[in-house]
Amino acid sequence: MTELLTPSLLKQRLGGRNLYLIGMMGSGKSSTGPHLAKELAYGFVDSDQVIEQVVETSIPMIFEKDGEEGFRTVETQVLNAIGQRHSLVVATGGGLVTKPENWGVLHQGIVIWLDLAIEQLFVRLKADPADRPLLKKQNPRSVLEALFLERKKFYLEADLHLKVADEAPYEVAKQILKMLPSILSEPEAPYAPQTTAS
Repeated sequence: MTELLTPSLLKQRLGGRNLYLIGMMGSGKSSTGPHLAKELAYGFVDSDQVIEQVVETSIPMIFEKDGEEGFRTVETQVLNAIGQRHSLVVATGGGLVTKPENWGVLHQGIVIWLDLAIEQLFVRLKADPADRPLLKKQNPRSVLEALFLERKKFYLEADLHLKVADEAPYEVAKQILKMLPSILSEPEAPYAPQTTAS
């Protein structure tokens, strides 16, 4: 049975571990993150925004100048810097999971996959004015599907998998708060009662 914890008890149980939101572009990581951070009295970081601040240019410009490989290199450097901090909710870029070295940082925290159906992703991305370099192709829907298939095996490495639909970001954050206790151990492990699987 999943235990219900108040945000303050959840924060205590987390012990400062970062929460990393992963998933496809348009899945709601950047909009859900601030609500989740507020509930837990955590800080919020959007890794794409940090990249733009560090490089002092936009992500589309980084792709144009250095290609995807150049962007991924900076992304890993930024993730390593974020991983030095604690008590953060981090919205990650959709492709960050594809570099194995990034998982060394991700697994120090708790990884939460926001999984939105491709149909809904495509509708959101078409309505979103944000510049998406990887979708600047003749058939963006096919590109989106191919990207998802390529990344799904990485997303499945997440600690929590949350299927999302049309919920408001604060509702998604509430769902994450409800799911978190299922993967958090008691803070005083030596005193926790031993249970056997039935």
